[in-house]
Formats: sequence, C-alpha cells, structure tokens
Amino acid sequence: MIKGRRVAGRGEEMSANYAFGTFAEDEVIIKQRLLTRTTTTRGEPPLKKLQKRFTTFATEIEKDSDGNFADCEKFYKAFLQEMMTFELPLLKSKAVVDANVREKESFNELQEEIKSQICQAKSDIEELKKQLEKSRVERRHKEECEAVRKLVASWPPRSETEKLIADLEAEIADLEAEEASCVRMLDLRRKQFSLLLHVVEELQNTIIEDEQRNLGDDQKLSSEELSGGVGSDVMAVD
Repeated sequence: MIKGRRVAGRGEEMSANYAFGTFAEDEVIIKQRLLTRTTTTRGEPPLKKLQKRFTTFATEIEKDSDGNFADCEKFYKAFLQEMMTFELPLLKSKAVVDANVREKESFNELQEEIKSQICQAKSDIEELKKQLEKSRVERRHKEECEAVRKLVASWPPRSETEKLIADLEAEIADLEAEEASCVRMLDLRRKQFSLLLHVVEELQNTIIEDEQRNLGDDQKLSSEELSGGVGSDVMAVD
C-alpha cells in the first residue's frame, strides 16, 4: 500500500492515495501499465498518443485530395517518430527483463551452488565431528600412556629390581638357614637344660638323702655315746 504520494505538475500540487489488492492483482496492474506505458503522472498515455498519430495519418491518407501528399508525409514522419518514441522504452524494458531473467538464472544457479555447498559443509562438519571425537579418544589414550610412562619411569630399572629381588631372596635364604640353626640350637639347649634340671634334681635328692643319712648316723652315735656314759658312771659309783 502506498499512501500520500504527492506529485507536482502544471504549477499545482496533486495528492493521490493508491491502494492495491493481492499480489496477483498488483501484478496484473503493473503488467497492464508496462504494456500500455501508462503512468500515474500527468500527461497522455504513450499508446494513446501513438494511436492518435496513426489515426490522423490514416485519416489523411483516406482523403481524396491530390495536394495532401505533404501532409501525409508529415503525419507519417510524426507517426514514425511517435512509434520510435514508444518503441524505445519497450526495448529498454525488454533489455531490463532479459537482464533480470539472466540475473534470476544466475541467482538460481548460485542458489543451487550454495545449497550444494551447504550440504557439503554439513557433511564436512559431520566428518570433522567424527575426526574430533577420534582425536579426543587418541589424546586421552596418549595422556593415559604418558601417565603410565611417568609412573614406570619413577621406578628403578628392571635389572636393579631383579638384582634387589635376588639379594632379598639370598638374604631370606640366609635368614631361613640361620633360623633353622637357631631352632636346632634352641632344641639342643632345651634338651641340655632339661638334662641339667634332671641332674640338679637328682643331686638335690642325693644331698637330701645324704643329709638324712648323716643325721641318722649322728643321732645313733649320740645315743650310743649317751648309753656308754651312763654305764661308766654306774660303774664308777659302784
């Protein structure tokens, strides 16, 4: 919709409001104006002026006068001039239409090319996504391998570890042999100590028996001495 279009002409100001319908109706109106070369400005339409020139020329030819040859030629030239004036905008319009058609075809080709490029770009994006995911997995594996490598590098070489293990095994074997020797020595000492205790016990028993025996002998001796002294006294008294 176009509102308030103001056109100046013949010293006066004109104002017009134009309302268009649907796109199809607008297209018909525009097509009709292009064909008839009518405009919304002042002045007579070009097609109507051409028609008048032709009518004037035809009317002059149909006259039965022998002296109208100059007028016919004048009207004929005016008609040709008007036709050329009318044809020139048509040629310009045709050139514009042809250019628009070529531009539209070029635009369609460009649009198809852009669609193809978009499809190719989408395919490339999907492929790049897969490659990115693959690269992430590879990078994660590399990081894990690097962590394992650092962990392995922090430990001593295998030869040193094997030598250390061999030394430890030899030391363990020596300790086991020493333990077995200590066990045998301890068993021997246990037996010797048991024997010593038995000997001490036997010795104590022997000492006790000897003491008891000596005590009995002393008592017997004392009794005998006592018995002998009393008899001597009795004999002495007698």
